[in-house]
Amino acid sequence: MQTKNTIRLMVVDDHASFRRGLISLIESEPGMSVVAQTGDGTEAVDLYRRFKPDVVLVDLRLPGISGVQIIMAIRKEFPAARFIVVTTYDADEDVFRAVKAGAQSYLLKDMSDEEVLSTIRAVHAGDTRLPNAVAGLLAKRMTREELTPRELEVLELVVKGRSNKAIADALGLSEAAVKSRLLGLFAKLGVKDRTEAAISALRHGIFHLE
Repeated sequence: MQTKNTIRLMVVDDHASFRRGLISLIESEPGMSVVAQTGDGTEAVDLYRRFKPDVVLVDLRLPGISGVQIIMAIRKEFPAARFIVVTTYDADEDVFRAVKAGAQSYLLKDMSDEEVLSTIRAVHAGDTRLPNAVAGLLAKRMTREELTPRELEVLELVVKGRSNKAIADALGLSEAAVKSRLLGLFAKLGVKDRTEAAISALRHGIFHLE
């Protein structure tokens, strides 16, 4: 039974069994209630408008739009919205993007029940909570220079195995311009060649293999 002090939550995760388990945990805790749930990113935004939960637990990879896009879309309309990312992705770029978008916490799916519940309470109270391992990832990411939008476009095509000529054709650049962008992103990533750049992009979570 909900009271005026009940923490109202929305759970967004496309893995139905995990979502059910998380909801069961929350519903078993006095003072917490799940008012909305979905496995679809686009639907999550509509559900937030309808139910206006106190805290949203959201995965990063979802059908429709991503977890980061959900956070950005909702916070644009509801700046005070509070989010806890719950995911398997433990790369520094994933953490950075989520926190930059406005997530107050970032939990990995192997966390304990106690950690989930205490984090919900902390975020509901207005705190930001990052586990030590996640805070370390964020600190690591902050030391790396950010890639420009064009460098990201080039890097994405490198990850997909495209040649310099194919990248130039796809982006409307000269091959010389592509080589220049590659040298710039190599320096920022601290790598020596295309292979190392692709490995680095995947390891850091800049891009994910579908």
